[in-house]
Amino acid sequence: MEDRITHHASRITASKKGIFISFEGIEGTGKTIQSRLLCEHLTKKGYKVILTEEPGGTRIGLKIRDLLLSIENREITPVAELLLYNASRSQHIKEVILPAINDSSVVITDRFSDSTVAYQGFGRRIDLGYIDFIQRIVTEGLKPDITLLLDLDVETGLMRNKGINKTDRLELEDVEFHKRVRDGYLEIAAKEPERIKLIDASGSIEEIHSKVINIVTNLISSR
Repeated sequence: MEDRITHHASRITASKKGIFISFEGIEGTGKTIQSRLLCEHLTKKGYKVILTEEPGGTRIGLKIRDLLLSIENREITPVAELLLYNASRSQHIKEVILPAINDSSVVITDRFSDSTVAYQGFGRRIDLGYIDFIQRIVTEGLKPDITLLLDLDVETGLMRNKGINKTDRLELEDVEFHKRVRDGYLEIAAKEPERIKLIDASGSIEEIHSKVINIVTNLISSR
């Protein structure tokens, strides 16, 4: 099994032509608006851009998203939650992400596999080795070229979402859960500083957008 996973990972890495960018962060950090603003900026610059999200991105993924985020489904177990996120991701990679990358597009996704490590690993306390094994099967080694981690204190993030009446199943978790998620993100970022760029999300939308543009411009220039 290990050899087969490694073989698939090498095949996907070798076939990449476009650029793969992910946005990550706890609730209320502004990932959705920043991913949209980056998409608009790069489109104006003449790039082919695909903007997508997780869970979702495909017809099947959107059905899974409804299951995962509905406040009516609070009885979903941590393991069922983990498997549903990865089922959505598998469909997302095959239908959207890989075809776009191989078509030399810039793919921007609001969340990818780091979310699963942070939320289901650190937040739900599922064994990280178990999560890593599942994700290597699902992603076949595919990782974003760069991940923009928007960081914010938990209380401010949750308050922002309350201010716009945004509520889903995960946002109903207690503050301690979200603090574990944030700590998880920071630990992930510390292990992969070349890929994961930490951005202070406490500033204005314009200030954060400027930081995002600088990071992405440097990435594109280096390729």
